[in-house]
Amino acid sequence: MRVLVTGGAGFIGAHVVATLAAAGHESVVLDALLPSAHPEGAPSGLPGDRVVVGDVRDREVVADALAGVDAVCHQAAMVGLGKDFADAPLYVGCNDLGTAVLLAEMAAAGVRDLVLAGSMVVYGEGRYDCPRHGTVRPGPRAETDLRAGRFEPRCPDCGAELTPGLVAEDAPADPRNVYASTKLAQEHLAAAWARATGGRAVSLRYHNVYGPGMPRDTPYAGVASFFRSALARGEAPRVYEDGGQRRDFVHVHDVAAANATALEAVRERRPASFAAYNTGSGEPHTIGEMATVLAGAHGGPDPVVTGEYRLGDVRHVTADSRALREELGWRPRVSFGEGMKDFATAPLRDARDRRESRGRREKDAVTLSGA
Repeated sequence: MRVLVTGGAGFIGAHVVATLAAAGHESVVLDALLPSAHPEGAPSGLPGDRVVVGDVRDREVVADALAGVDAVCHQAAMVGLGKDFADAPLYVGCNDLGTAVLLAEMAAAGVRDLVLAGSMVVYGEGRYDCPRHGTVRPGPRAETDLRAGRFEPRCPDCGAELTPGLVAEDAPADPRNVYASTKLAQEHLAAAWARATGGRAVSLRYHNVYGPGMPRDTPYAGVASFFRSALARGEAPRVYEDGGQRRDFVHVHDVAAANATALEAVRERRPASFAAYNTGSGEPHTIGEMATVLAGAHGGPDPVVTGEYRLGDVRHVTADSRALREELGWRPRVSFGEGMKDFATAPLRDARDRRESRGRREKDAVTLSGA
């Protein structure tokens, strides 16, 4: 199989390309290789059979990259919460316009198999159960509560304490920030493309992906990168809120394997279809726990719990990934302890703050891969 991997030089994309190569598949990598994401140029040793440097929003570039391709693995995206709402046009342009251009060119080229890098952020807050009202969906947390250190959502009906649980793929979407909104829009575009063209698409809703090659020292990376970057500088990881936020940290090797599994499975589906699968380790941990384990494996210093917060962050979101296991046969292989021990000393990738290049970034695609 010959697969176009958009964002194939990025964090997750490069691991996907390597996994496909190990399975005997050919890869075409499409990546803008922006200095903000790749200050030293193209990563060395990229195992793609062909590399196309260009913007995923450029129809001619995308059409060229699709030549002779059997399937597409779409990893290219601007990731993370960003700094403020001024980043909204860039997120929408890179994630949604880029996806629309890619799907239009796939339709024209007759390529009908797609795996999309989705994200668990489409759920907003995760699942919560109230002792009186059963499963409930609390609204966004009020800044007055966050300032006062009241971080746990309460039952919207009676104000009782809630028990967090696992959210399934059929839960209503509730994106709480611009990035989350663009990831949900990507799925809607993919579903519309599948219906219109007879295509087959799978969205893998990544949890908190971590592992070797994560970008360091950028406000657009995930919390694992923040903590690992701090430790590399000899600084204590700064844990927001009280550190009790629940997440599912899934190793990038497992995520790459999930992409390879989904690419094989999607080609067997008939007729047109779209499906989304939660992609997590199945081992929820708190952010404070992750910081402690990572610092211990790195040799310190110990994390500092700051009580700080970010508007738009959710308290708990951990999802049930049974469907991906049962329907596609994927299994995560890297345990939390093993993965964090490896990540504590794994190399990171340099990435400059994209705000340094605000003047040119509207004409360039940002192709970091992530959740």
